[in-house]
Amino acid sequence: MADQVDRRQALIHAAFSAIAERGFEGFRLRPIAATAGIDHSTLHHYFPTKEDLIASVLEHVTSQLQATMRTDLEPAARLRHHLGAIATAIVERPELFIVLDELDLRARRDAFMAVDIRNDEQGWRVALAALFEEGIEQRAWSVDVDASVELVIATLKGIRLRPGSAEAVVEQLCDLYSGGTS
Repeated sequence: MADQVDRRQALIHAAFSAIAERGFEGFRLRPIAATAGIDHSTLHHYFPTKEDLIASVLEHVTSQLQATMRTDLEPAARLRHHLGAIATAIVERPELFIVLDELDLRARRDAFMAVDIRNDEQGWRVALAALFEEGIEQRAWSVDVDASVELVIATLKGIRLRPGSAEAVVEQLCDLYSGGTS
């Protein structure tokens, strides 16, 4: 059983690397299977379809970003920590965001990927909405929750394209939600 989990993880990592290095143009199952040390026909034992493997890559990437949302801080500090951690990851681990960008682009043309991306983002939207609602309840903010969620998501998607500006842009966004104080 552990060997099966290891092979599955090896396939996810190989697929992740293929997308990060070559985009979907370089996403081929035979080389991915070979990188994971298995025959391509065995790959379907772990992932019945190519879409299942891609969905697991999405889950792999987003699981690494979910831990940045702390619960032990007040809302503005929690937002600053969460967005700061993501901005740092954009700079230090650009491959995560290259893969997310590839998945976002593919979702515009692929209905199955669009559903996966929408479901993934929904979890993030719910968490951000809860954060903003808590801030409103604590009278820290007087904001439109939906617009604030969209502003955060749009900002983070935008700075993925310009990683050099990520930390400064996130700092500016956080200042908007903390009254201009760092």
